[in-house]
Amino acid sequence: MFEATKVGRSVDKATFKKQQAELRTQLLAVQRELRHTDIPLIVLIAGVDGAGKGEVVNRLNEWLDTRGVQTFAFWDETDEERQRPRYWRFWRTLPARGNMAILFGGWYLAPIEQRMLGKCRDQELDAELNRIVDFERMLIQDGALLVKFWFHLSEKDQKARLEELSRDDRSRWKMLPKKGKFHKHYRRFERVAERIIRHTDRGISPWYLIEAKDRYYRDLTMGKTLLQAIQRRLSEPPPLESPPTSGHLELPDAPGAQITILDQLDLTKRLSRDLYKVQLRQLQQELNELCWQAYNQKRSIVLVFEGVDAGGKGGAIRRFTNAIDARLYRAIPIAAPTDEEKAHHYLWRFWRHVPRDGYITIYDRSWYGRVLVERVEGFATTMEWQRAYSEINQFEEQLIEHGTILFKFWLQVSQEEQLRRFKERERVPYKRYKITDEDWRNREKWPQYKAAVNDMIARTSTECAPWILVEGDDKPFARIKVLRSLRDGIRKALKE
Repeated sequence: MFEATKVGRSVDKATFKKQQAELRTQLLAVQRELRHTDIPLIVLIAGVDGAGKGEVVNRLNEWLDTRGVQTFAFWDETDEERQRPRYWRFWRTLPARGNMAILFGGWYLAPIEQRMLGKCRDQELDAELNRIVDFERMLIQDGALLVKFWFHLSEKDQKARLEELSRDDRSRWKMLPKKGKFHKHYRRFERVAERIIRHTDRGISPWYLIEAKDRYYRDLTMGKTLLQAIQRRLSEPPPLESPPTSGHLELPDAPGAQITILDQLDLTKRLSRDLYKVQLRQLQQELNELCWQAYNQKRSIVLVFEGVDAGGKGGAIRRFTNAIDARLYRAIPIAAPTDEEKAHHYLWRFWRHVPRDGYITIYDRSWYGRVLVERVEGFATTMEWQRAYSEINQFEEQLIEHGTILFKFWLQVSQEEQLRRFKERERVPYKRYKITDEDWRNREKWPQYKAAVNDMIARTSTECAPWILVEGDDKPFARIKVLRSLRDGIRKALKE
């Protein structure tokens, strides 16, 4: 079940020194080669107390060029981390393509602790492990190399090692923050660890189990295993699995048979100017009060605005932000990704802006670009945008599980109204910046975008994160619908 490189259970000092020199040279060579690829390398270090995980990481940093390596430990959560979904802290540590990150425990640390402390049952542990499997699959399918090490000691050897460390006043063991004395419950820890390893040992992300009794053997085995994993990845494409299909709606291929969700919108809906002004003033007042209530209840709010070009996203956003204190929100305009953003998984740039508890993030366009513009314009492969539906649903599920109040708006206008707005933007000087050649090119692909939007809504309008479709030909009507949806949704969430 487990993979490991075997060089003998013990290694003498002379042999270690001889093999270390060659191994270090080879690791530096593949690290240099890795830097010129689009492969991020994630090394996850886990195992029993006393197995020398810190020594292993220090050895890796000694052997490698540390300019391309970052090391992260996940001891105590910071206030900043506790006020966001749990995986936010891991997304922040993911390395850029060509770089390497070493993670102590990583996303496995919390599930182990929760089960050992009796804060969850096996069924709840398995549910979290399923999430981990999906998370690791997502990273690997995006091109990452994930190497997971589990360092093992027998109960007898662990006891001897910890006694040795306790006698050394300079031992790092005495200096580290205590996360729980699980070594006192070895058998129970072993059962939990076995369940976790068996559940998450997959073909594309295997565990490498290494015996840690002999330090020289342990370090050489780890180094050689890592070297072989990198060499394999440099010579072969990443292992791929078909994207999960559970929960996906299979849509007909024939254009005439497509579910035309957008065609069902009544774009003739109108709201008089007088009624608009009265309702706008009332809704903005209510939203101001509700957003302060959300702040006091430590409930974050995420707003996603998508829609056709000139659909009225900016106007709707301004009517909302005019109602609330500027200290509570951040508006994130999403354009083409920067070089830094392209060096990470496409969800990375959205995770980094997830708000703290009590605050608001407004995404003017969002992660749905993967299944819209990137799909239509060919910036993403078919496999990439097809698996994005599941990845996005999982992302939003984590936001909601944390307590985030999530809204997703699609603003739709007719082709005739879009053309009128395009021409107005060209004619009015202070609106001219809003119209680009790209807008006109996108208009020529109206049918392709329409099909992509239908797929997106059908596959990502979930029970916990439904799409709110807004009829946008009449701006007053659209803005009031957005504000009313926000008022009702926030009010309902705060009462639950």
